[in-house]
Amino acid sequence: MSKNRTVERLLYAEKIDMGGFPVRQAFPTQHVEQIDPFLLLHHAVLKVPEGAIPHKSGVDPHPHRGFSPVTFVYKGGVHHRDSRGNDSVVYAGGTQWMKAGMGVVHSERPPKDIHEHGGEQEIIQLWVNLPKANKMDQPAYYPLQAQDTPVFEAENGNVRAGVVAGNFEGISGPIKTPSPVLALRIDMKAGATYTFPIPESYNAFLYLLHGKISVEGFGLSDELHAVVFKRDGTSCTFTALKDTQALLMAGKPLEEPLASHGPFVMNTQSEIMQAMRDYQMGKMGMLIE
Repeated sequence: MSKNRTVERLLYAEKIDMGGFPVRQAFPTQHVEQIDPFLLLHHAVLKVPEGAIPHKSGVDPHPHRGFSPVTFVYKGGVHHRDSRGNDSVVYAGGTQWMKAGMGVVHSERPPKDIHEHGGEQEIIQLWVNLPKANKMDQPAYYPLQAQDTPVFEAENGNVRAGVVAGNFEGISGPIKTPSPVLALRIDMKAGATYTFPIPESYNAFLYLLHGKISVEGFGLSDELHAVVFKRDGTSCTFTALKDTQALLMAGKPLEEPLASHGPFVMNTQSEIMQAMRDYQMGKMGMLIE
């Protein structure tokens, strides 16, 4: 018999400026360094002005090492290019999962047809830590379109969960991760209730993009909040009080030392210094757009 987890805390996604882009950051906060293995969550809604040049808009080439930057696309699209030769656009409902590994340089731009898709981007970027044993793996990039994301349905279609990674209700997500991770893109109609099973050894949180829910055993949570759960049960039960769009993430904690600086996440400060040197020496490749 499943036991619902209790809520550890609610985290409000505060507005911050990220290199000139307004984003909301649910974590890290002053009190929450990470939700191991999840390091950072940004939620952004960006309008692309008419007349803007897509390949000069968005985020310029920048490096990463030691973790997986994951982008969940909710509106518009994201054009990814990187120093390993990957070049693709993922549209609304899709996910870009990049394992930075030993190092890669990438850019994130609006696609050239962004105004045919509403002229607006809504994304969540989540940083998923890599185990020490995989931090220097070869980089890899996985573009997953909406139509290639398997969907679980319940409550006569009033509960839908796109399974991006991990196993959920007999469905396996296409993204394979070095450490166990469950990633679900959830849509619930007002009035729908569902109990989501989560392995007891995993850390878990639910981020609400839009809507309002009641968490069984806790109470209400509004949009732009992350509901962080204790590791004390095998499920979470939600009732949607409005039509709700949310991201449920769970993962086995790595429980390893954490050292980070900007776009690099390693285990020691000396590894961070090495990452900076390697980037400056061009060992993560170059991206010329």
